[in-house]
Amino acid sequence: MKYYLVAGEASGDLHGANLMKALKKQDPQAQFRFFGGDLMLAEGGTLVQHYSTMAYMGFVEVAINLPAILKNMKTCKADIASWQPRVVILIDFPGFNMKIAEFAKARGLLVCYYISPKVWAWNQKRVFKIKKVVDHLFCILPFEVDFYKQFNMKVDYVGNPLLDAVAAFTPDDDFLIKNQLQGKKIIALLPGSRKQEISRLLPEMVKVAQQFPGYQFVIAGAPTFNSNYYQQYLGGAELPVVFHATYDLLHYASAAIVASGTATLETALFDVPQVVVYKANQIMVTAARIFLKIKYISLVNLIMDKRVVQELIQEDCNTETISTELDKLVAGNYRDEMLNHYAQLHVLMGKPGASAHTAELIVKYTTQK
Repeated sequence: MKYYLVAGEASGDLHGANLMKALKKQDPQAQFRFFGGDLMLAEGGTLVQHYSTMAYMGFVEVAINLPAILKNMKTCKADIASWQPRVVILIDFPGFNMKIAEFAKARGLLVCYYISPKVWAWNQKRVFKIKKVVDHLFCILPFEVDFYKQFNMKVDYVGNPLLDAVAAFTPDDDFLIKNQLQGKKIIALLPGSRKQEISRLLPEMVKVAQQFPGYQFVIAGAPTFNSNYYQQYLGGAELPVVFHATYDLLHYASAAIVASGTATLETALFDVPQVVVYKANQIMVTAARIFLKIKYISLVNLIMDKRVVQELIQEDCNTETISTELDKLVAGNYRDEMLNHYAQLHVLMGKPGASAHTAELIVKYTTQK
C-alpha cells in the first residue's frame, strides 16, 4: 500500500519514522513518499522535501517566508496528485497540514491526522474544519479525547509516541568519554530546533552557564545545523554541542534549560528537573496572551493540569530569572518535589505502543475504505 506522510519539524520526523517502522510490520508491502527528515529517510521510501526548509516560527517569520511556504505547499500537492497514495498521513504541523488535508480530501484520498492540531489552545472553531477534511484523528494527549467530545467528534487516543522513542533508547556507555564530559555534573541546554528559537534563547542560556562554574553546560544540537552555526551565539564561551545524542545528554544530565515544545515532555520522561523558556516575536506573544485558551505552554504542565515546571516567557526569560530557577533545580526540596510530580506524569502517560497502535488503526481504516 502507498502511504504519503507530511512532517514539518524535527519532532514530526521522529514520530513519522517510528510510525513508518510500525506500518512496515503491519503492511510488508508498504511504500512511502514523504516530507520529513533524516530519521524518516532511514526507514526507506522517498524524501520529497526536508523539514529544515519548512519550519518557521511566529506570525512575522511566516509572513516574511510566505512565498517559500506557498511553494512548498504547491510542491506537496502536486506530488500527492502525481503519486496517488492510498492514504495521506499528516503529522502535527497544522498551519501547513490542514491545507494538505483539504486538498487530499477533495481528491477522495483517505486523510489520517497523527498528533492532533492544538485547537484546544486557541481558535477552537477550527475543530469544525478538522471534522470536514480529516477522516481519522489520532490524539496523543489524554485530555484531548474529552475536548473533542464537546464537539461530538470521535477520535482515537493512541498514547504518546515519545514513550515509544524513550523506551527504544539505549544509553551510550561511552557518551561522557567520547564527548570529554567527565568530572562535573551536566546541565543540558535544549534551545530548540528552529533558527528563531536558537537565536533568542541560546545567548541567555550561555550567560546562565557563566553563573554556574561548578557544572558543565552542554548544548543539544539540532540535526539541521552544525557546530559552526552555534558558535555565533556563544559569545566566545566554550560550550560543547552534541548532535544526534539528545537522549544520551538527558540520560546523563542533572538538570536542564529547555525551549517550550516537545522537548519539555521528553526531558520529564527522562526524570530531569527543568526550567522551560520561551521567547518569540513580541507581536506573536501579545496575540497569544490575548487569544490563548490554556493556562500553560509546556506539555508537562498541560498534561498534569498544574504548574510542575516553571515557565519563563518573553521578558521573564532572562539570565537572572533562569539562574534563580536553575539554582533551585540542582538540589533540595524543590528538585525532589518536581521528581515526585514526574512520577505521577509517568502514570498518566501510560505505556509505550502509540506508533504500533496508530499503524494498526491506519491499516484497518484504509482497508475498510
